[in-house]
Amino acid sequence: MRRLIALALLATLFASCGSQPAAGSDRPVRILTGEPTTLDPAAQGDAGSAAITAQLFESLTTFDLELQVRPALAGSWQFDDGGRRVTFHMRPDLAFSDGSPLRPSDVVRSWLRLIDPAHPSPLASLVLDVKGAEDYLRGRSSDPTSVALRADDAAGDLVVDLVRPATDFVNIVAGPTFAVVPRGVGSDPAALRPGTGFVASGGYVLTGSTDTALTLTANKRYWAGAPAISKIELVGTLNGRSPVEAFENDELDYTSVSSVDASWIAYDEKLGPQLRKVGSLSVQYYGFDATKPPFDDARVRKAFGEAVDWRRMAALSGSDETVQVANSMVPPGIPGRSDADFLPRYDPADARRLLAEAGFPGGAGFPDTVLMTGGGGFDQAIVDEVKRELGITLRSETMGDGYFERLVSDVPAMWSLAWVADYPGRNDFLGVLLGTGASNNYGGWSSTAFDGVIAEAVSATDPAAAAAAYDRAEAIVRDEVPVVPLVYGPGWSLSRTGLLGAGQNGLGIVRMAGLAWAD
Repeated sequence: MRRLIALALLATLFASCGSQPAAGSDRPVRILTGEPTTLDPAAQGDAGSAAITAQLFESLTTFDLELQVRPALAGSWQFDDGGRRVTFHMRPDLAFSDGSPLRPSDVVRSWLRLIDPAHPSPLASLVLDVKGAEDYLRGRSSDPTSVALRADDAAGDLVVDLVRPATDFVNIVAGPTFAVVPRGVGSDPAALRPGTGFVASGGYVLTGSTDTALTLTANKRYWAGAPAISKIELVGTLNGRSPVEAFENDELDYTSVSSVDASWIAYDEKLGPQLRKVGSLSVQYYGFDATKPPFDDARVRKAFGEAVDWRRMAALSGSDETVQVANSMVPPGIPGRSDADFLPRYDPADARRLLAEAGFPGGAGFPDTVLMTGGGGFDQAIVDEVKRELGITLRSETMGDGYFERLVSDVPAMWSLAWVADYPGRNDFLGVLLGTGASNNYGGWSSTAFDGVIAEAVSATDPAAAAAAYDRAEAIVRDEVPVVPLVYGPGWSLSRTGLLGAGQNGLGIVRMAGLAWAD
């Protein structure tokens, strides 16, 4: 799932989707997750919230540890009309946690919320493969039945008509954004409050909440059977204390840790055997506000791209084991990814030429510019190199709470984020992040050429043709520099000895219903 996180890559669990262990363990699992911005799948745009809502609400499909799409609420599906129509066959006798039936019409209602013109999802772009979805989202149609989502509750089928051959649609809807929610979510605030009124479609029900944690209780009506762990405590904050310390004190059973901590934990007699390397289909990148000066000028963006030695800066931030230097927006592990280098070349002399052409020779007259991030280890190095090579003084600022909302409402001139794959596809890192009008295109960059080759790529039925089109799209990003990728995963975690099912497939999506304690 598309999941945005400010500068830190989320290390999470993913249990396989096979048979469930025996249910009912009384020993809870305590996991450090951070605090969600929302519990509404349609309103979430960050990885932290998605990691929690994925436990509470289920979608039609999911991914296993090998990144193979698997049935969830839908037991099977079939494509027709050359891949332009997909019919999901729902499992029989599905129910929400309160016992009320879960039907295809609930899926339609949940998905339409993503493209509600008044309150669109931050990830509304993912729905636009559905016929009529874009017109409805843009307000060109006010009739929800014009969106090609047709529910047959009697047969238990959901039929979706698509604007292009899109057999990857079953992958896209595996994301937590497409989860099925009960009536009331989005209109009644009480629907998302913990307690007896909370109704779930996922493995767990939200039953308790404090200032520091959420309590989840196993959903006995979950389609795969009641989860093996009866209770899970999701810790939102440690109030500044170290997660390693909390793990050592048996306050946590699973937590992400920094690569700095991982470097010494690996040699610790007690903690070392509990250290896990967590693969991540993610990229950390810097971006520019391309809608107004100075970064609406491609020459300025390219000057910044060429003035900073991004590769060297990333490589010096850690060892080969802890840091993977980016060479494109698409991380390794994504099927069809190119090995070509799509990073701007390091050429300070040409950067100064471009800056002068844009009207700022030696940085003279360059406006006051803020580099704002959620905090990270690269900001000062960027500030220093831009000053040395271009004569420009950036104001570096760090924003904690509210950073994601700031990007949506008033994007800084220069900013940074990390993106974890919603599904394993190149377009999730290209068109979804950089397409004109895309809900996650925070810098507002627009390129007719880029949009054209992305449309060609997603419509191609020949994998080689699709790959070639995506390569052209990445070359445009390299040359226009709306963003600069910096590093990929992995992350690191501490996982309590005896906690089973704590594998990871790289999508950053937690599936806690597959966890169990060893006997």
